[in-house]
Amino acid sequence: MSIKIFCDIADLNLIKKFNKKKIVNGFTTNPSLMRKAGAKDYKSYSKKILRECVNKPVSLEVFADNHQSMIKQGIKINTWAKNIYVKVPVVNSKNQFTGKVIRKLNNQNIKLNITAVYSAKQTEQILKNINKKTKVIISIFAGRAGDNGKDPVPEFTKSIKMAKKFKNVEILWASVREPYNFIQAKQLGCHIITIPPSIIEKIEKFGKTFKQLTEETVKAFLVDSRKSKFKI
Repeated sequence: MSIKIFCDIADLNLIKKFNKKKIVNGFTTNPSLMRKAGAKDYKSYSKKILRECVNKPVSLEVFADNHQSMIKQGIKINTWAKNIYVKVPVVNSKNQFTGKVIRKLNNQNIKLNITAVYSAKQTEQILKNINKKTKVIISIFAGRAGDNGKDPVPEFTKSIKMAKKFKNVEILWASVREPYNFIQAKQLGCHIITIPPSIIEKIEKFGKTFKQLTEETVKAFLVDSRKSKFKI
């Protein structure tokens, strides 16, 4: 099964560069990435991104914390371009499930990317609140789960199985930590993986044998020991 690669970025120069790559099928961003990229005005900065990415899906996140404001923001964001997926967190900061937001936006045929998902139980909740027509991405945070000693794989397996009943739903592997996550996500049957630019560049170089890797590693150690003029 093929898997789509979305680039996780908000930096405009990098978006221009990665938008030209065939390996990149879309873009995801979030308020943290936007802030890091120097965005001062959310709407105008988002529109700059959308001017660069016309033909590939772009996920833009709501940042309100109450359900009514999330719905308002989602409706507004959706009007900015046809290729937008409105990103909605699965809960707000008070840990209240955003089912009402998901249901309302989904019923208005707004494409959604439900983010900050960690468990199959959350996937199940989301699926109970959507129709079987409008496109929905469910972003499960593998790397952050792993950082906390949790195995995300069973959650993906169960989520992918549940989502099979919905032709409009895609499961996305989020918070990548290393290039090998791309292989893992593909083997599991994830539809999408969202990856930062530096790791996409490593994936493009896949294909070296163990023999080549051993040789490169030994040569690198040798070069560094000579540069340091080590003696025993």
